[in-house]
Amino acid sequence: MSATEKLDVKKDLDAYRAQRGRFRVLEVPDMQYLMVDGHGDPNTSPAFTGALEALYPVAYTLKFASKRELGRDYVVPPLEGLWSAQDMASFTAERDKSRWDWTVMLLVPEWIAPETVADAIETVRTRSSPPRLDAVRVERLSEGLCVQTLHIGSFDDEAPVLAQLHDEFIPANGLRMVGTHHEIYLTDTRRTAPDKQRTILRQPVAPI
Repeated sequence: MSATEKLDVKKDLDAYRAQRGRFRVLEVPDMQYLMVDGHGDPNTSPAFTGALEALYPVAYTLKFASKRELGRDYVVPPLEGLWSAQDMASFTAERDKSRWDWTVMLLVPEWIAPETVADAIETVRTRSSPPRLDAVRVERLSEGLCVQTLHIGSFDDEAPVLAQLHDEFIPANGLRMVGTHHEIYLTDTRRTAPDKQRTILRQPVAPI
């Protein structure tokens, strides 16, 4: 991709492609993200709301700095999340969100250096200083071999798809789960009806 083109990860990166009803095995390259960690129900947790209030100003500050200073523009990537629980049944079956651990993330293009991220965080601090700004970090995520599919519908309807992924497809293909359940939110939940939400469900795996 040339410096004059505008990167849109949903269109340009293979790792952001998935089809409903199809489990796809792929190699996901290492990528860097803005990240904020937390715990609890994302629908009611002030920590989750605070994480988003910190992430997005930094992400947009980075986008504008990249265009202005580096001559490289991009669409701010979709929100992503890593989800886990000590007892994964509370995630895949019971859906007890109060017991979930999470990391919310926004991808940072490879040409942006960590020092530029640090500068963006300080710029946001001088403008609005959201309460969870100090929790924002930039980190590389190495997932490697993964299985992913596209879920269309509400988050609470994911359980049957996850059960099929975890209990059928992965073992049937000589794989085992490693790493952390990963979701990529292709639609804006604030503007999309629950039954039309599009979410990539990704699970890192390894050969048995």
